[in-house]
Amino acid sequence: MGTGHGRVRGSYDVVAEEYLGRIGGELAHKVVDRALLGAVVEEAAGGVVADLGCGPGHVAGWLTGQGARVVGIDLSPRMVELAAREHPRAEFRTGDLLALPAADGEFAAAVALYSVIHLEPDELLPAFAEMLRVLRPGGLLLVSFHLGEEVRHLAEWWGHDVDVDFHFLRTDAVAARLTEAGFAVEARLERDGLPEEADTRRGYLLARRPQ
Repeated sequence: MGTGHGRVRGSYDVVAEEYLGRIGGELAHKVVDRALLGAVVEEAAGGVVADLGCGPGHVAGWLTGQGARVVGIDLSPRMVELAAREHPRAEFRTGDLLALPAADGEFAAAVALYSVIHLEPDELLPAFAEMLRVLRPGGLLLVSFHLGEEVRHLAEWWGHDVDVDFHFLRTDAVAARLTEAGFAVEARLERDGLPEEADTRRGYLLARRPQ
């Protein structure tokens, strides 16, 4: 695991409690996100859904509320601890997107909401290859990210000292990496940020592991 991942892990450990308080209820405002997550639950058809980069578990909690069986995975041990406390019906594991703690084909579907934005450009392909590995044939993946080409570095976040980069991404570039990893990209969506969100445009891709 690279130095960058250690920086990301430490930064999220530090802000975990604040993150839970500020972001933990965000799906209440996000009609589009809920619709896409609902499609993922339907596609999983009772199989296990992975929440990759689950943070404090709010998405995993929503998914379990829709009847899904969920495994959340996050780089930050503190985030995983909070997620397990807040959402006991889901399972949570600590792990890296480049080496997911999961068996081949373990998941019926997966979501990766704003987690790939902390990867370096050359890490997107191996991360998507790992996501392909842990999905069963026919499994659906939902990926979301901030749109653009900039890298925003934070040294301070909500009053905490951190050291973390946010990579903004182009939809075509992410779709190309997914395709290169072996996925079939089925849908693309872009939207403006909501008043309750950071002021960025958002991108979403739905991609499937071929049968």
